[in-house]
Amino acid sequence: MRGPGKPAAVWVTAGLAVAVATLGLSAVYGRFVPRLKMRTGGREGRVIRVQVLNGSSEGGVGSRVAAFLREGGFHVVEVGNADLSDYPATLVVARAADPGAARAVARYLGGLPVIRQAWSSDLAEVTVVLGKDSGRLKIEP
Repeated sequence: MRGPGKPAAVWVTAGLAVAVATLGLSAVYGRFVPRLKMRTGGREGRVIRVQVLNGSSEGGVGSRVAAFLREGGFHVVEVGNADLSDYPATLVVARAADPGAARAVARYLGGLPVIRQAWSSDLAEVTVVLGKDSGRLKIEP
């Protein structure tokens, strides 16, 4: 004879089994299926040149972000301090007329906002200005 709680226990057990199986498949998929390479090249396959400026009061964050960008295939041409040290938010500046390179950098850093401030420069196509929120950046491999 079944008690009133037995059908609920069967459903809970079945739900847990499905959740465990899903997590197991996800782990296997993540381990063995190659990830798509993120675009780190600009137009015509050139590597995107990036300038990193620390606009926060946190020391060393510019170097950490630069190292992460280099690991991702970007060419960091300069790391320095911004004109101010109290930028409230981190942003990516598109220095070229085409913001595609800046969007690729912004995506790589976790979806940062991109603004256009085009100027002709041989230094960099993209500038990353680190703000007080730079701790939220996804810079761990």
